[in-house]
Amino acid sequence: MTPLRFVHTADLHLDSPFVGLRNTAPPHVRAALRDATFAAYENIIDLCIRERVDALLVAGDIYDGLDRSLRAQLRFGEGLKRLSAAGIRSFLCHGNHDPLDGWEAGLDLPPGCHRFGPEVGRVPFDPQDPNRGYVYGISYPTQHVRESLVPGFGRVEDAFSIGLLHANVGGDPNHPAYSPCSADDLAATGIGYWALGHVHTRKVLRESGPTIVYPGNPQGRHPNETGARGVYLVTVDERGRPELEFRAVDVVRWHKAELSIEGLRDDQALLDALDTLVAGELRAADGRHIVCRIELTGRGELHQSLQRPGYLTDLVEQVNAAGSGQSPFAWCERIVDSTAPLFDREAAVAAGDFLSELLAIADTALSDPEMVAAISEDLRGLYHHDRAKRYIKGDLPEGEAVRELVVAAETIAVNQLAGSAS
Repeated sequence: MTPLRFVHTADLHLDSPFVGLRNTAPPHVRAALRDATFAAYENIIDLCIRERVDALLVAGDIYDGLDRSLRAQLRFGEGLKRLSAAGIRSFLCHGNHDPLDGWEAGLDLPPGCHRFGPEVGRVPFDPQDPNRGYVYGISYPTQHVRESLVPGFGRVEDAFSIGLLHANVGGDPNHPAYSPCSADDLAATGIGYWALGHVHTRKVLRESGPTIVYPGNPQGRHPNETGARGVYLVTVDERGRPELEFRAVDVVRWHKAELSIEGLRDDQALLDALDTLVAGELRAADGRHIVCRIELTGRGELHQSLQRPGYLTDLVEQVNAAGSGQSPFAWCERIVDSTAPLFDREAAVAAGDFLSELLAIADTALSDPEMVAAISEDLRGLYHHDRAKRYIKGDLPEGEAVRELVVAAETIAVNQLAGSAS
């Protein structure tokens, strides 16, 4: 087959409100956040043209809701027209946020753009050379598609094929179970590359046999969508083997950061540490604007200052007074106080109360190998529980990993038992 190249994106959510946008932000910050999804989309179009790809694939949730704005539809169409003028095809389907029964303006799609309907369709990747392969796809007719759409694809016998689908593959608990299916279900169709949408975190579920990919959304929109966001640039060689290259296209990047107050002498030291932290986060953002949420942790005298009415709000304003004036800017969306008062552990151990007994147990757990092994064994049932294991990351803790859990558990217990009384 003749090699092909395409960009795979999904979950554009054009014109989506940007969580964390406040009226107190300067006009240039508000404008950047308001237009972030559009700017990321323009970056996708620029990437397609710059890389001279054959096509752009959009796997659903182009818009943010049933009542999609005219502005979003116009901007999306303008991007497709730029691709068409450059000789680049586009294939798209609709998902649960933008099903076919949502409001739609009477706008024409440009030549070379194919939108899949409510039944599985099949179109050649390149009409001039059908042997290069086919694209299969389906759009959500309505918002709530609770049954798998995979059976509609049947068994594909083409030399190379791409499936365009908005679905929850493998039961991701962070997203609604729309068109639920498994990776094995997708593999059984014979399709060589599954261009998926719906899950906002990029994932390569399988690298071959077939290749199954979520690109994630191209622009993070709230604190849980942190880190680089983008698309996959896919090259399929003459043997039908896809090669993936992630390309970041986001313009504003969400960051979560922690700062311990331990060792900070006074309020000025805290302000200086916050400035240093934000500057570091901005350097790590690859030239993007950032929106950050900062969690203050640890024990120290500054805990008392943090309890004062309005103190956290004033901290945020101070951080933003410096960060918002930079280019790229840094905007602090929130500062969360998870600190605790100073704690004298030796005195607590000698007190002879419930907390004293708990700390003694923790000391034993840290020093007794048999107790460490017993804790690991007790955790085995949780780590292998059918429902619980999907929420637990990593392997069953043993040895030093158990001791780390004991230290973390002691910290939580001390914060609960001693924090309010200090």
